[in-house]
Amino acid sequence: MSRVGKNPISVPSGVDVQIKDYTITVKGPKGELSLEFEPDIDVQVKDGKIQVSRPNDSKRFRSLHGLYRSLVANMVKGVTDAFEKKLEIIGVGYKGEMKNNRLNLQLGYSHAIVFVPPEGIEIKAEGPTNLTISGISKELVGQVAAKIRSFRPPEPYKGKGIKYSDEQVRRKAGKTAA
Repeated sequence: MSRVGKNPISVPSGVDVQIKDYTITVKGPKGELSLEFEPDIDVQVKDGKIQVSRPNDSKRFRSLHGLYRSLVANMVKGVTDAFEKKLEIIGVGYKGEMKNNRLNLQLGYSHAIVFVPPEGIEIKAEGPTNLTISGISKELVGQVAAKIRSFRPPEPYKGKGIKYSDEQVRRKAGKTAA
């Protein structure tokens, strides 16, 4: 049995879970998320808990069992408490700001980079060098954070670029004079 998959997911009060035609819909105070799951994976709601089970112990179903349990748990957590990622912009003249629901980034290029966040994602610029990305979908928050980081990933010599707040940039020694 999957150690992750066998654990039941407790549903907090104020969260509504509905399962219909291999689709689970979770509604909460922050919003609504839905997920289509494999027809052979069984998802049931009993006594305020969601239980995910598999039909047999084949390799395919063992891998899907823990996956769907984690996805459903992230949906329940997302509609109650939003997920967030923090980014830091490091470099002289590098900055980011929100204007008209668009993120304007100055990253040392000859032009500004304008990023429009997708539906359901909120970006806050806490000062010119700190960004917070939040939303109810863990997958979408991580994808948007990775996209913004990809505009100027941190380089190993001076550490300039956009990095996650908890990321450690490995530094390299530069050239040494003879």
